[in-house]
Amino acid sequence: MAIYTTEITSDKLPADNPIHQRLLKAYYVAEDRVAGDLLEVGCGEGRGVELLSPKVRTYTALDKITTLIERLSKKYDNVSFRQAVVPPFTGIEDNAYDRVVSFQVIEHIKDDRRFLEEIYRVLKPGGFAIISTPNIRQTLTRNPWHEREYTPEQLKALANGIFDKVEAMGIAGNNKVMQYHELNRRSVRKITRWDVFNLQYRLPAPFLRVPYEILNRMNRNKLKSSDDSLVMSITHKDYYLTEKPDKALDLFYILHKS
Repeated sequence: MAIYTTEITSDKLPADNPIHQRLLKAYYVAEDRVAGDLLEVGCGEGRGVELLSPKVRTYTALDKITTLIERLSKKYDNVSFRQAVVPPFTGIEDNAYDRVVSFQVIEHIKDDRRFLEEIYRVLKPGGFAIISTPNIRQTLTRNPWHEREYTPEQLKALANGIFDKVEAMGIAGNNKVMQYHELNRRSVRKITRWDVFNLQYRLPAPFLRVPYEILNRMNRNKLKSSDDSLVMSITHKDYYLTEKPDKALDLFYILHKS
């Protein structure tokens, strides 16, 4: 069974294309950086498996959603998929992996420090992790599925307290991407202007998840209807790695273990 929500963006839904391509870009950037034994934490629908699996010796992927793990296990017999709620990384030994990737996950983790400490623990000496997460300075509204979002400085400070070296970069978009982002911003503002009591920031997150999903899906469908050619023309090539994370849509950090 497929899981199509705005939080688990799918390549099967045309209106999700700009976001899917944005998330896919992280895997393209990671493609030439992975090697040896790889652990992916939060593999979702397996967006990057076909890109990364040929580059590594072994590939282990974790996700909390059992239905996703079951479906991916049937599709890819060269990857070890495991259902897991993290942290901790139960059953994984210290110094086990050359590389760890975890894209758009840390913002969902309540104990983010322990999450990064676990990544450090399972990395082999000399290995590194690659993580991505939304840049809060580009966020259009509160996402009630996220525990928190980070500024570039906040994420770097957190990671610097755990890892031996941190490379702070980001995933940015070209003019076409930013045109879509601006259209999205204007559309979201038309919705949130009715939130005169600022309830999106005052109510507990669980109360906001259903209306957020409904309105977010309506908004993406509206953007596709109003400018189908723009929405469908965006590819991962319209996103790029930048050394200026403050200007990026997503933070993209490489975390080294000596």
